[in-house]
Amino acid sequence: MDNLAVLAFFALLPILVVGALLLWLRWPAKYAMPVGLAVVVAVATAVWQMSWNTIAASVVQGLLIAVGLLWIVFGALLLLETITKSGALQSIRAGFTTISPDRRVQVVIVAWLFGSFIEGAAGFGTPAAVVAPLLLALGFPAMAAVMAGLIIQSTPVSFGAVGTPMITGVGTGLSGTDGSFVPSVQARADALDLDRAGFIAHTATQVATVHALVGVLVPLFLVCLMTGFFGERRSFRAGLAVAPFALYAALAMIVPYLAVAYLLGPEFPSMIGGFVGLVVVMYTSSRGFLMPKDVWDFPPRERWSHRWSGSVNPDAEMAPGARMPLALAWSPYVIVAALLLLTRNVPALKTFLTGPAVIKVNNIFGSEISQNMDLLYSPGAIFLLACLATYVLHRMTGRQIGASWKVASGQLAGAAFALLCALPLVRIFINSGGANNAAGLDSMPITLAEAAANVTGEGWPVLAPFIGALGAFVAGSNTVSNMMFALFQYSTGEGIGATSPETVVAIQAVGGAAGNMVAVHNVVAAAATVGLLGREGDLIRKTVIPMTYYCLAAGSIGYMWIFGIGLNVGTIVFVLVLAALAVTAWQITTKRDAVNPELELAKI
Repeated sequence: MDNLAVLAFFALLPILVVGALLLWLRWPAKYAMPVGLAVVVAVATAVWQMSWNTIAASVVQGLLIAVGLLWIVFGALLLLETITKSGALQSIRAGFTTISPDRRVQVVIVAWLFGSFIEGAAGFGTPAAVVAPLLLALGFPAMAAVMAGLIIQSTPVSFGAVGTPMITGVGTGLSGTDGSFVPSVQARADALDLDRAGFIAHTATQVATVHALVGVLVPLFLVCLMTGFFGERRSFRAGLAVAPFALYAALAMIVPYLAVAYLLGPEFPSMIGGFVGLVVVMYTSSRGFLMPKDVWDFPPRERWSHRWSGSVNPDAEMAPGARMPLALAWSPYVIVAALLLLTRNVPALKTFLTGPAVIKVNNIFGSEISQNMDLLYSPGAIFLLACLATYVLHRMTGRQIGASWKVASGQLAGAAFALLCALPLVRIFINSGGANNAAGLDSMPITLAEAAANVTGEGWPVLAPFIGALGAFVAGSNTVSNMMFALFQYSTGEGIGATSPETVVAIQAVGGAAGNMVAVHNVVAAAATVGLLGREGDLIRKTVIPMTYYCLAAGSIGYMWIFGIGLNVGTIVFVLVLAALAVTAWQITTKRDAVNPELELAKI
């Protein structure tokens, strides 16, 4: 079969099925993902002609990746239960209330600033696993906590895990089998008088610039969606009321983030930007700068919709007793941050944890498919070490420790099945190309991208971020998305006559970051940390709003970067995005708040 449109339809079919089940029929992921897995197996065998041996190897590879992800989820659950049982939670809550009892302020500080720092240090979905349980512990509804943890996985993601999406993702994606740039990329690097590292850093500055322009509205989106979906009334206006603070917090992170990208390279923008922004905003907020005059809070818990809450309730499990000092209460998170920094930035330690300590499963079932399991380098191990240190620092009893392990283990079971089906689906989808099929076809993701490029022509840059988001949606990783699509995006950029084809790669990376907001296994993993399994579709319906804005804005900026500002598709889309935002803001500020029907039903 050589009809690209038909092949693209079949490649899209597993995603369409999963999307319909999650978003339209509102199936839990634990039911939707097995159906998606069956569909992708059918497409892989009937259309791509993958052998059963290769499919089985991909399934095993996916299961191994799922085990690694569950390891992180378990660590996050255990850390939350540990600080709950030790009594640290009361002090952490009181500390944030001292800065501001306003939930809009708290979500920006915890999710946007602290989450960006954690993303810079660890990446790979870790921020949601840290932020969501922490917000839950502060009294946020479980769904609001997870939504916040997912939305901020956008601007900082391209420089997460000490720059891995750029250094490994883009670097590997633009390279051949020998590890060097393919000839066309090398020629462009030579024309710019840059070596390999310099070319990646050059591309990374474009990524950071686009992120800075688009991401400045992320905290405002965050507070508006929170107040609009989870307030006593659906009051998006309550979110707009703190626009000065939200924009200030955005710039407090983005200005150092952008400066670091240009001055130091792709390793530290998110980590330093998040840290500087966190320190600055916490200091100024404690002194009342730009603090809202009225305090916004969620309605009383008894009036929450049943769909907001999960099975984890820190309030019910909080240990009685005197409040501990704030520094001691925060010590588990300080330990997590310190261990992330050490393991990612001390060369000898990183070499050991990513070398001799890695479990390697090579040539699964005699195929070319292999998988490494770096469980000691994983944030899961760091969470566990932080818990062990907390037992000593907080003087926890054996009964408290045993109770925390029992609760965390029970909560983990709910996430396991969905992830154990989702990851094999992803690996079959990704592994479907090249020598892994008898039909001589490109992989399913590349087939989809080629079909889209054929339709859009010169307008491709506007769509390019959505391809990056697609890669992140199926793989749950900006790094993997860049590895899959970077060379395709570069070649397409050359094909449409872009003088700087690396700009198309840059907006691919930006879209891949935005795709983390809706990546199924990120959603499942984050939901598991707050006991919200089964509501994945509800979450994606909310996070797809900022994801769509992010990709449209990034694509239009990328187009104007390449072809200039004028009467062209990029400028038109950019103007339409700004107009849509302006009209929406005007409607919000002039219309009465609507009563939330979910809350009204909950009262009956």
